This record gives sequence, structure tokens and C-alpha cells, in this order.
Amino acid sequence: MLEKLQFYIDGQWVDPQEPCSMDVVNPATEEIYGQISIGSAADVDVAVAAAARAFETFSQSSREERTDLLQAILEVYVRRADEVAEAIMDEMGAPWGLAKYAQAASGTQHIGAALEALKNYEFEENIGTTNVVKEPIGVCGLITPWNWPMNQIAVKVAPALAAGCTMVLKPSEIAPFDAILFAEILDEACVPAGVFNLINGDGPGVGTALSQHPGIAMVSFTGSTRAGVLVAQNAAPSVKRVAQELGGKSANIILDDADLNAAVSKGAASMFENTGQSCDAPSRMLVPKDKMIEAAAIAAKVAAETAVGNPREKGTRVGPVVSEAQWNRIQDLIQQGIDEGATLAAGGTGRPDGLETGYYVKPTVFADVSNDMAIAREEIFGPVLSIIPYEDEAEAIHIANDTPYGLSGYVSSGNLERARRVASRMRTGMVHINGANLEAMAPFGGFKQSGNGREWGVHGMHEFLETKSVYGYSGPKKK
Repeated sequence: MLEKLQFYIDGQWVDPQEPCSMDVVNPATEEIYGQISIGSAADVDVAVAAAARAFETFSQSSREERTDLLQAILEVYVRRADEVAEAIMDEMGAPWGLAKYAQAASGTQHIGAALEALKNYEFEENIGTTNVVKEPIGVCGLITPWNWPMNQIAVKVAPALAAGCTMVLKPSEIAPFDAILFAEILDEACVPAGVFNLINGDGPGVGTALSQHPGIAMVSFTGSTRAGVLVAQNAAPSVKRVAQELGGKSANIILDDADLNAAVSKGAASMFENTGQSCDAPSRMLVPKDKMIEAAAIAAKVAAETAVGNPREKGTRVGPVVSEAQWNRIQDLIQQGIDEGATLAAGGTGRPDGLETGYYVKPTVFADVSNDMAIAREEIFGPVLSIIPYEDEAEAIHIANDTPYGLSGYVSSGNLERARRVASRMRTGMVHINGANLEAMAPFGGFKQSGNGREWGVHGMHEFLETKSVYGYSGPKKK
């Protein structure tokens, strides 16, 4: 039994202001395997005060000092990355290969990206006689989710440090142990006391206290759109900046000139990765109407060949979803898809055969889905793919954009210029052409109810900086 009942505040591990513990469940076994403390507004007050004191000096640190600090963090992180992967595997069910080479590896990626961005960032420029300077915004509240826990911690903490900010992190209480390891890593790397602080807790308690706190200058939040709205409402009275990366229902347009087998196979496999628990997952696959039967058969074959099982077992591709509540919600939505008349091509309700314990979901494929069905509108956050038919390119674009979300999009075509044209009409913050991967230095974020602001690389640093104009900096112009 792991017991991590202290918080990391002002460079020390400290007890909560009021004892209150919570069990952490391993979703693969349904067994309690650890305990954490749940913080309160009083703990937030202490952490914000520590971060505010540290900001006085850390905000004045040089580029070189922060570069050295990020380099030290990166070195410790790389050495302890397998520990991070182990924690993620147990707390949210990621199979070992995914936990090590994607989940934990994302921490290395984002710390490195922030380091590179900092090395060349232009913190000031002259416009006429005015000096325009970028300064750290202040104390930041960072609220991160359970589905890509280290990815979202590193992509917020590293650029905040690069910008010269101090911070209070509230990781997900469902997957907290990788965050505690991250605090240990920063402590070992000699991050100055008060610069980074960690409080475990839930959204209504610590999350609300952070977003409302007058000492917090900005909140960076990743989670559901529903929770993001609450964060923004809580932050509004103090007019703090709010950067949000929220939900998604991304369309994957497969055009009629694409290699159907390759595009459908890749799209389905991408949907099932991380057990479908990715905000940018290609959950709506759009195919030409006359290719629906063929596309459904290809996707169903991918589903049947996707190995579901214990994250610790070799060969497992898909582990459990994160919790019983999440499992129940996914089951309800699968049943709703059946009830609404979509064709069940693979999977369905219940656990996969032979997996009676653990929150496992069958990789599921629906064909003949219409875009007004619940499975096409709601973010299911499980391994459930909806295939939607379209008549022509114009209708495909219309269907793709007919959603309150706008995080990511995908388009496959045998003609690159055509793919680019379709991509330009998709109202999303990101588009993948022909299965292209994400790039660590390119901005990540969405349109519409998928959020605001951007993360990753140089664009991730922008969110943690304020702009100041100093007029007359260069003196009057000589005649």
C-alpha cells in the first residue's frame, strides 16, 4: 500500500492543514493500492503564499539560470522515467509500452521543448522609442487530468518555469502518484523553495480554491468542457487569465481518393490507443457512403485484433478505463448507440471475454452513424469509434464542423493539395494530414468549446507571460 499523505509546499513535504485521506484504486484490479491526502482552501492559501514569496526572486532570474534549472530537471527526470511509467501504469491502467514510451516519455519531450524554447525566446523588442518586454505573469494555478497525467503536468510546469513563474499544481486525485514523483524530481533538481508547490485534492475543493484565489494570476486547466466552464466562472471575478485545453470529438475525414484500408486501419488503431481516453482521439470517422460496408469491416477487424488485458502483461495494447464511474458511462453510451439505430460492427456492452475483474471495455465500432446521435455528439472517452457516411467533400466538411468541439481533425487523401484544402476548412486547432504525428514545438490547443490558449513549445510559453510597454525607453529621437 502506497501512502503519500503529505503535500510539497515551499520546498518541503508537509502535512495537510486538516487530515483527510482518499483511497486510490488500480483500475486493472479494482483494488485499493494507495492513499493520498485531499487538500482544502487552507492548504491552497499556504501554497499560494509560498509561491508569491518565491516569485519575488524567481521572476528576476536570468535566462541562463532558468536554462540550467530546466536542464537539471531533465537529467533527473530521464533517470527516473521508468518510475513514472510504473506509477502511470498502476494509477490509470496504461499498458507498459504506452506508459513507458508515450506517457512517461512525454515528460522528457515537453521539458526538452521548453528548454529549447527558452534558449531562443525574444523577451523584448524595441518599437520606436518604446521597449516592449515579456514578463512572467505571476503565481500560476495548474490543474491537470488523469488521462495523460505526466504529459499535462510537464507541458504546464516546464514552460511556466521557463517564463519565470511560480506555481501551485493540483493533479488529478484519480492518478496522483506520478505527480508526487514529479515533485520529488524537481526537489532533487534543486528547484528553489516555493517555486513549485503540489497539493492533492478534488475539483470542488482545491480546484475551486485555486481558480478563485486572488493571489493566483492565471489558471492553466486541462479537463472536461463542463469543468472548464466552472473554472472560468470561478476565475472571472478576479479577472485572472485562464488557459484551457478541454474536450474533443474529432472528425477523421477519409476522402474517396485515400487508401481506404490504410486510412481506416490507422484511424481505428489511433482511436483505441490509450483506451480511447485522449481528448484529440479521432472518434468520428467520416467515409464515402458507398464505402461504408468496407470501412466498417476494416475497422471491425482492427477492433478484433486489438489485445485488451492487464497492463502488466506482454502484448497488451489496451488496458482498462480509469474508473468504475467511467466504465458505467461508456456502457450507457454504447447502449444508447445501439438503441438509436447505429450498426454495431464490433464490440458492444460488457467486459471482453475472460476479463471479469477490472474496468475493461470492448473495442467497439459503430457503422451507419448519423451526426445527431449521442455517440457522435458526446465525448465518450473510451475505445468507441463512430463511422459516419457522407455524400461528397462538402458534406464531409460540414459534418466535421457540426460539433461544439474543435480540438483536432484528421484528413486522408491521395492528393496532398486536396488534403490541405480540406484541412483549411476544418474549424479545429489542429489537423493531421495523412496520419502525421504531433510535433513538440508546434502549438497544441483547440477552437470553440475545446478551449482557448495553446500549449507546447514557444506557444506554451506565451500563456505564462505578460506584455509591458516602457515608453521613452530609448529617449527622444534626434532631429
